[in-house]
Amino acid sequence: METRSNHVLVGGVVLGLLVLTLATIIWIMHIGNPDRKQFDIFFKQSVDGLAKGSQVTFSGVPTGKVEEIKLMPDSPEFVRVRISVDEGVPVLQGTTASIAGVGFTGVSQINLDGAIKGAPPISEPGPYGKPVIPTRQGGLGALLSTAPQLLERLTTLTERMTSLLSDQNQKSITGILANVDKLSGDLAARGPEIAATLAQTRIAVQQAGDAAQKIGALADTTNAAMQSDVKPMLANLNQTVAAAKHTLESIDSTVSEAKPGLRAFSAQTIPEISQLVRDLTEMSEALTGVANRLDRGGAGAVLGGSKLPDYKPKGR
Repeated sequence: METRSNHVLVGGVVLGLLVLTLATIIWIMHIGNPDRKQFDIFFKQSVDGLAKGSQVTFSGVPTGKVEEIKLMPDSPEFVRVRISVDEGVPVLQGTTASIAGVGFTGVSQINLDGAIKGAPPISEPGPYGKPVIPTRQGGLGALLSTAPQLLERLTTLTERMTSLLSDQNQKSITGILANVDKLSGDLAARGPEIAATLAQTRIAVQQAGDAAQKIGALADTTNAAMQSDVKPMLANLNQTVAAAKHTLESIDSTVSEAKPGLRAFSAQTIPEISQLVRDLTEMSEALTGVANRLDRGGAGAVLGGSKLPDYKPKGR
């Protein structure tokens, strides 16, 4: 019975020592590893050089480490990297993560950058229960990701340069350069003439500007004259035309009223006057004949008949 009690006591002491040792280890780990925040980063590129425990920096300052690197079976183009950073690191909206190499050792680290002052922190849990920091490609990563496109474009450019610099095109380019050189020489030789032409052009432009100003002043003067002189004259002319129109209307009315009298005058009076003129003409002829008789024979010639001449027959 005593032997069994000793075994139970020894077992209890050993178990207590184990619990105490475990608590001590946890406490030491807690002291050496202060409170940290964990984030997930989904890289759509190779994470070559990264490993568990790789350094995490914020604007170049060491602030944490890589906790886990996992492939994503459902999305094989992504690699999930979980990091932990110090509690006071400002992982705010606008912060991005990138992979950068450390020297020429082949080791890589994660760089955090781009926090904006006053922005809210990244705290919304992602698909794996931790907030997600968006990524951006670093200098080497961007270069490697675009290397195939760059090589393809360089190949296309080389082919085009080869076709451009063919023998025929080289001759054409040589001729063009010769013509350009000749044109440059001609322009240099005619430099003084060009300068004189430019000076004359400048004078012509200035004169055109002066003429435009004078035309503007003349237009203003003409406008003023139209307002001060021509408009009153037009008003007087309108009055004159109105008076003439009234006079013509009066004359037309008078002529209309006189038409019946004119018709009567033409039909009755004019024939009577004609008959009177004929009668006066005949009376004047008769009086003329009487006057002639008085002149030749006196009153007897008028009152008596005329004497016959004496007639003596021949032979008696």
